[in-house]
Amino acid sequence: MTTSLTTTLADDRDDTTADRDWWKSAVVYQIYPRSFADSDGDGIGDLRGIIGRLDYLAQLGVDVLWLSPVYRSPQDDNGYDISDYQDIDPSFGTLADFDELLAGVHQRGMKLVMDLVVNHTSDQHPWFTESRSSPDNPKRDWYWWRPAREGMDPGVPGAEPNNWRSIFSGPTWRFDEATGEYYLHLFAHTQPDLNWENPEVREAIYTMMRWWLDRGVDGFRMDVINMISKDPALPDGVVDDGGTYGDGGPFFLCGPRIHDYLQEMHREVFAGRDRPILTVGEMPGVTLEEARLYTDPERRELDMVFQFEHVGLDHGTSKWDSRELRLRDLKASLGRWQEGLAETGWNSLYWNNHDQPRIVSRFGDDGDHRIRSAAMLATVLHLHRGTPYIYQGEELGMTNAPLLAIDDFRDIESVNHHAEAVAAGAESADVVAAMRPMARDNSRTPMHWDASPNAGFTDGTPWIAVNPNHAEINAAAQLEDPASVFHHYRRLIELRHSEPAVAHGDFTMLLPDDDRVYAFTRRLGDTTLLVLANFTDSPVVVTEPTDAAEGADWAGWSDSEVLLSNVGTDSGRIGELAPWEATVYRRVATG
Repeated sequence: MTTSLTTTLADDRDDTTADRDWWKSAVVYQIYPRSFADSDGDGIGDLRGIIGRLDYLAQLGVDVLWLSPVYRSPQDDNGYDISDYQDIDPSFGTLADFDELLAGVHQRGMKLVMDLVVNHTSDQHPWFTESRSSPDNPKRDWYWWRPAREGMDPGVPGAEPNNWRSIFSGPTWRFDEATGEYYLHLFAHTQPDLNWENPEVREAIYTMMRWWLDRGVDGFRMDVINMISKDPALPDGVVDDGGTYGDGGPFFLCGPRIHDYLQEMHREVFAGRDRPILTVGEMPGVTLEEARLYTDPERRELDMVFQFEHVGLDHGTSKWDSRELRLRDLKASLGRWQEGLAETGWNSLYWNNHDQPRIVSRFGDDGDHRIRSAAMLATVLHLHRGTPYIYQGEELGMTNAPLLAIDDFRDIESVNHHAEAVAAGAESADVVAAMRPMARDNSRTPMHWDASPNAGFTDGTPWIAVNPNHAEINAAAQLEDPASVFHHYRRLIELRHSEPAVAHGDFTMLLPDDDRVYAFTRRLGDTTLLVLANFTDSPVVVTEPTDAAEGADWAGWSDSEVLLSNVGTDSGRIGELAPWEATVYRRVATG
């Protein structure tokens, strides 16, 4: 980074630290609009459906709503293939509906964050339509176009400009017969990658972002934002033994100009705003060291990033190769990120989102102990240092879906993987069984509002089947039950708002090698919190930490206050945990 750029960033401090850091005490709720609430009976969730549920979200107590894409789109990747950044897809409603939603969010004291998808567009976006119309079109360089590999005929297998594998299976290149060249698509072939090397592309994106901020939105969650900078040479990637395609990740993850782009974005879009804006970047493959740079306030890039280390711990050779989680691995991963961003930067905290299976089915017990394990997982996550994200239905303890056959799947990633695997000789039933635990469709089944046939989601036929267990797991029932998962989440959010140590205290991991108990302390000034959680379906007597200097000797906590517990405030003797118990203790130093 040049000296002049550093000076520009330092001089760009026009908001107070308190205002700028409001999100440290906030809780974000992600809405996947397609599956949240349908107001018109077409089986697809929409903006008016969300408007009708704002009071529910206010009752939960969340501070920010993150809206997955609602822009105009062919919906090949459920809205992450955008054909018009400044319009609402008709399946979701209109710009007038959006404005009404935004006003309703603000009236209830909440904020609204939009999903920003600018690594790629839809192949039906006017920019791409122009780009592919002719090699001489002024927008040709807005995307990554390349000729066939030297010495090979265009369009034949293996003639692609490089050997990268697409994230959605197959090669990352699509041959265009009209112009005789290939275009790059890291995801589906209907999602061509934008060329951020072109300053006109960047300015068009910044103009669009300013348009949404001027409309009143409060920030952006930036989809795969660390992929926008590619090595312009686009070299071949390393091919695993027996593989067909190479790994292009080293050449497009956190590429050579990524920090320049994010700093430029901040200057051009966010600097000088009359209110603080929330920015979070989704960054597959990001390292702790890189995240520290992205989230360092002095660098003026992002407020926080989504990292994927902890949600890859139960993967084998791929996400379709599921393994049992070792708790010590989870603690080592999350603990390392807590320590690594303690002095500089900030953590995002999440179990679930639209790309991950349901956490209670993944790391908890979605059978007899569903309620308690869902509450335990929530407690552990929300008591870490960082900003918690709740994915719709997580606050109800919603579970994975049955997904018994390939016809039950809707997600392009799963459908493409199944087709490729079956074409290679695998049995369909075996492929489906491997996909079932980790498939993204698990999180995309409709929200459970009540016990009616379609869970209160729609009066029509839902675009994807409702989970049959909605008669047992639904918002209507849980709102009436003080012991429900919903009310446990509500109490967790209240605790973050009322106890400063939750948002601002330091973090110390305890018992790092224990594969049953997750234990840590949070400390701010004279206040110390102790969190004990049992990740098993059996009672546990917790080994007392040997380092009493950290304030976690059990004797010192015998008279402490129980702030929150999923087994009742009289949870028994300190250090004795019931199955899937999570209890938060507080003590305040005197004298």
